[in-house]
Amino acid sequence: MKALVLAGGTGTRLRPLTYTMPKQLIPVANRPILHYVMDQVARARITEAGVILSPETGAAVREALAPNPWGLELTYILQERPLGLAHAVKTAQNFLRDEPFLMYLGDNLIGQGIDGFVDAFHQSKPEALLLLKEVSDPRSFGVAEVDPDGRIRRLVEKPSEPPSHLALVGVYLFSPSIHGAIGKIKPSWRGELEITDAIQHLLEGGQAIQSYILKSWWLDAGKKDDLLEANRVVLDEWASREIRGSVDGDSRVVGRVVLDGGTQVRRSEVRGPVVVGAGTVIEDAFIGPYSSIGRQCTIKASALEHCVVLDGVRVEGAGRLEDSILGRNAVVCRQSRNHQAVRLLIGDDAEVVL
Repeated sequence: MKALVLAGGTGTRLRPLTYTMPKQLIPVANRPILHYVMDQVARARITEAGVILSPETGAAVREALAPNPWGLELTYILQERPLGLAHAVKTAQNFLRDEPFLMYLGDNLIGQGIDGFVDAFHQSKPEALLLLKEVSDPRSFGVAEVDPDGRIRRLVEKPSEPPSHLALVGVYLFSPSIHGAIGKIKPSWRGELEITDAIQHLLEGGQAIQSYILKSWWLDAGKKDDLLEANRVVLDEWASREIRGSVDGDSRVVGRVVLDGGTQVRRSEVRGPVVVGAGTVIEDAFIGPYSSIGRQCTIKASALEHCVVLDGVRVEGAGRLEDSILGRNAVVCRQSRNHQAVRLLIGDDAEVVL
């Protein structure tokens, strides 16, 4: 079995961050989302992975995966235009050949491994096995109607009247028969080849399509609030205490806090769960729970809580920041003069709440 990991797309819902990086590389607890995906691929004992790239962000994805601590045999596959998930499979057909494969959307985070999911596919041998999660409001997702034996009856994309509360997570297992189904479908109204249409074609041909229910959490880190929630959940479940930086005698580091090498904490309090990247300086500041601070940042005379701060950010005299995401090399500061004025340089799709 091979894996096909989708790391293309434009990530419009996370602009302006995704003007300069693909959404799959946005950090959660100071690790790119894509690294968590690769963790799960490797733990499922899959050794070969094809990675779908876009022309705009392919080089950044290659660089992020280059250390390859998973020992995977990686093949990079260029999808010239984002023409749908089924089109991505079609583009990767020479890599996938006649083997069953796992397809994993690279901006998804799930709170359990996929080992059981893969084992269930090998045991029952359906044409496709779809990972589903029960959600409170399924109208924004692809939704599956499932019979009592777990067989998929039909799929509906973003229905106004959902047939169930079971949403498609974005993790699939396919037999090679999916290629023939993709060859017989037409582009949707969006101009894309939809994987749900290909699965529906298999269903209409009487093929067995099974479901596998995800019992743990699932987060699609495609919007600001989703990304903050993903950061909170990952820190809550996986953060440990590792103090590799320096902490002076006037500072307190409480709870599960990771301070990477070269971090300096002076006259400050850091209260976990928190991760702080290498080379960051925290001075006369408070870093509250569920915050991730990137590398080579400077946080002075400010309080941050429930924030995601990327590399190279400077925050000085900014008061209290909550529920915020700061992109790479951003500056948030207050000058000593003219306290009533706010001076901003804001790019497209940015949001400022004062």
